[in-house]
Amino acid sequence: MILRQMRRNAIRIEGEHSAALERARGRLVLLGMVFALAYAVIAVRVFDLAVLQGDVPRMEGEVVAADEGLQEKEQVASIRRGDIYDRNGELLATTLKAASLYADPALILEPQKVTQRLARIFPDLDQAQTLKDLEGARRFAWIRRGITPDQQQEILALGEPGLGFEYEDTRIYPQGALATHLVGYADRDGNGLAGVERSYQDVLATGNDLHLTLDLRLQHALRRELGAAVQEFQAIGAAGVILDAQTGEVLAGVSLPDFDINKAGSATDEQEFSRLTLGVYELGSMFKIFSTAALLETVNGSLGQTFDATKPIRIGRFSINDYHAQKRVLTVPEVFMYSSNIGAALMGKTVGTEKLRAFYRDLGLIDPLKFDVREIGSPEVPHPWREASTLTASYGHGISTTPLQLASAAASVVNGGFLVQPKLVAQQDNSGEPEKKVRVISQENSEKMRALWRLVVTQGTAKNADVPGYDIGGKTGTAEKVGARGGYDRKRLISSFVGAFPMNDPKYVVMIMVDEPKGNKKTYGYATAGWVAAPVMAKVVTSMASILGIPADAYDPAKDIVYNLDRYIHDPKHKKGKTLVSYHE
Repeated sequence: MILRQMRRNAIRIEGEHSAALERARGRLVLLGMVFALAYAVIAVRVFDLAVLQGDVPRMEGEVVAADEGLQEKEQVASIRRGDIYDRNGELLATTLKAASLYADPALILEPQKVTQRLARIFPDLDQAQTLKDLEGARRFAWIRRGITPDQQQEILALGEPGLGFEYEDTRIYPQGALATHLVGYADRDGNGLAGVERSYQDVLATGNDLHLTLDLRLQHALRRELGAAVQEFQAIGAAGVILDAQTGEVLAGVSLPDFDINKAGSATDEQEFSRLTLGVYELGSMFKIFSTAALLETVNGSLGQTFDATKPIRIGRFSINDYHAQKRVLTVPEVFMYSSNIGAALMGKTVGTEKLRAFYRDLGLIDPLKFDVREIGSPEVPHPWREASTLTASYGHGISTTPLQLASAAASVVNGGFLVQPKLVAQQDNSGEPEKKVRVISQENSEKMRALWRLVVTQGTAKNADVPGYDIGGKTGTAEKVGARGGYDRKRLISSFVGAFPMNDPKYVVMIMVDEPKGNKKTYGYATAGWVAAPVMAKVVTSMASILGIPADAYDPAKDIVYNLDRYIHDPKHKKGKTLVSYHE
């Protein structure tokens, strides 16, 4: 009885299971039919678009184009920025993978403690902002980008799980502040922001290297001597450049104050400003180089030509005076040697307004300089340019330019008479054709100007620039800066010197400018160019001779380039080869 009941129950349960399976099977079949129908609809629609309407090829083309654009962007992003080298292959800028520190605030249990520890590793850390970030709700916060290996090691030693590292391309400048304003710098995204990093962005961003004309050995020597002058004379800044007199290649270029370009974000406006290429200044009596050359070249003036400097020249309510007045008639060499403003103004008057202005333009003193960095100042010239402007521009008053621009024009006067265009980036010319030279003055007049430059150093205002055996020549310039209320401030000077050597065949031109020097006991209180800038020239030349292995020639007065100028000097106290008067300009 019991067995029969159990059998009936088993049959009933089996029947129920069978019915359930049948119902499930039916549902699966129905669901499969639904999916099949859906796929059929999609297939019909695709067939309609692909075959009947022909839209799919167009859409595929768009997808391909989008993929190619994405690949192109990824390819550009993967290109390593080109390196920058000096003329001898010394590295100036490169790109390396560097660690950047980030934090996951959710994993940091003691934000204040971690902030304090990080501040010991990064003394300039903004602790308030960092603490705010570590206490925030976000899961990611940058702490410091581009850290050093030593800093990374110190962070690892903290054992803080909420701190981590990302590795990014970082621009590195191994020379620090040595060539700040010429090399420039780029941001973290590879965009050049200053110097050749900016002006050659397209070249560097595509992975091509740059080789500059700079010689880091000369760069170091120039920067060292300018820095010493700034310190000695408590100046607010300085600038200088060493040019190849023939090619215009910039062998060294400095602007002070400067900064370490690895830390460009912390530089002040004063440090960012380039006095060499962007600063525009009245550079004073160095413009007598150009007015004298204009006299010789444009109106066939002679060295024996005389100008009456017995009394000041009146222009309205103003007058042109000499710093060390000779109060007599002066020859051209005497005007140049004594740096007579009166004599230079009369030279400009003899040349005439149109010819003088055209001559200045031919030398590149009127228009902005074309150079390999974009931080270029525009010259300030008289406008309108009247006859009075001609007189003052002849001795560098009322006309302003950059130190690099003046040095280039000066090189054009003494290198044989060919226009110099300064170059910072070494150009690879594969054309096989020689570079075309533009003549601005004759070879004969260039040689006369060399003799005048040498005369200034041996017997004039720049005796402190002389280095025995190297036949240095040049011209001093001391100019008052414009005051805050207009007019000129006698206590704020620009003291400059532009020189070349050896004067019988100049190979190098050196420009020195010191901004607002203060006189001291050593200079008897003077802050003029002969006391401030000329000695820097002597020190730079001495260093250059050692670095480049330039031998000193034995000095022979009979072969001195100024020997034949003696007949033009009419001072009864004057004797060959001797300096009887101290000139401070």
